[in-house]
Amino acid sequence: MAADSAEQFCVAEERSGHCAVVDGNFLYVWGGYVSIEENEVYLPNDELWIYEMDSGLWTMHLMEGELPTSMSGSCGASINGKLYIFGGFDDKGYSNRLYYVNLRTKNGTYRWKKITNFKGQPPTPRDKLSCWVYKDRLIYFGGYGCRKHNELSDCFDVHDAFWEGQIFWGWHNDVHVFDTTTQTWSQPAIRGGDPPQPRAAHTCAVLGNKGYIFGGRVLQTRMNDLHCLNLDTWTWSGRINISGEKPKDRSWHTLTPIGDDRLFLFGGLSSDNVPLSDGWIHSITTNGWKQLTHLPKSRPRLWHTACLGKEGEVMVFGGSKDDLHFMDTGHCSDLLIFQTQPYSLLRLCLDCIGKNATLLKNQIPCLPSKLLQQVLKKITFWAAVNHRQEKKAETERQSQLNTT
Repeated sequence: MAADSAEQFCVAEERSGHCAVVDGNFLYVWGGYVSIEENEVYLPNDELWIYEMDSGLWTMHLMEGELPTSMSGSCGASINGKLYIFGGFDDKGYSNRLYYVNLRTKNGTYRWKKITNFKGQPPTPRDKLSCWVYKDRLIYFGGYGCRKHNELSDCFDVHDAFWEGQIFWGWHNDVHVFDTTTQTWSQPAIRGGDPPQPRAAHTCAVLGNKGYIFGGRVLQTRMNDLHCLNLDTWTWSGRINISGEKPKDRSWHTLTPIGDDRLFLFGGLSSDNVPLSDGWIHSITTNGWKQLTHLPKSRPRLWHTACLGKEGEVMVFGGSKDDLHFMDTGHCSDLLIFQTQPYSLLRLCLDCIGKNATLLKNQIPCLPSKLLQQVLKKITFWAAVNHRQEKKAETERQSQLNTT
């Protein structure tokens, strides 16, 4: 493979605790950390990695403006083509700063802006929180962080304290709303229902006007409870009673809405500190979980991201394959794509042509120009897939030779 081709088929660097969103035909990845010689090293704050779904190619863009600090555990979400980053943890501690960048830039320049002229009171500093996007609002729940003595409340489970400075660390179950149209922070008055207990490293997803929460950790306990919050009436469901089997307790997993009434759960870290590779689909209609049996067992992930593609596929990027508490070396850079519904006939045809481009090389130039452009991107996509598989196989061969 020529050097320029190898560079063309590069991938975003391995990482965990990063942010990822989909806008249009692209997946955007920012932040996170890796481990180098037992040290946590935060990824550069001025790098935005972009994956084009049709061609399968990654590109890296340097960012400008009011850059967030390099962090892990921030909460990323997109509204109307803007990526918002809230919270996180860096070398100086926990953050409650909010930034955004316009992803639909016309000149190819990605410029961060720190939101400082907001109204209202933002959440206290924290990381490993989640959020729902609903009606141009970012609705944040939970997380682990710090509070001063005069900020203690029922929504906070204390983990540790530094008495000299009256600083307390712990888990949250409060709800905060940022309205992106009015630049206003608020805390809605919860009008009923039992809230989930405080937690971090949980996951959130929206279906209709309901915000769902699954799992997470508080103290030494990991959970597998499912709750939802009505985002119009601000009432909690209480713990949802599930019929049939259900996923085991976990944290650092993902929950992705697929269709109008289903949620896709993947990975995480179990109560006995085992990285998980299982996938489950929850149906709101039947109120039950169903485990997927065809997923590979050899590719566990935790503290990864999962985003919904344009044809119902769930794109899992990064994360770790190890228990981060004990062996923090297994950060990943591969993109796992889970097909959750049948692809369109056009997609199947494009994939077939892309995979068999050598056999069809005389017929491909005869295609109509618009279709030809799509086919050429699929040819690139499968060339990239093959290149990365060959590179991975070679790396594994070399590793086996080195160990023997």
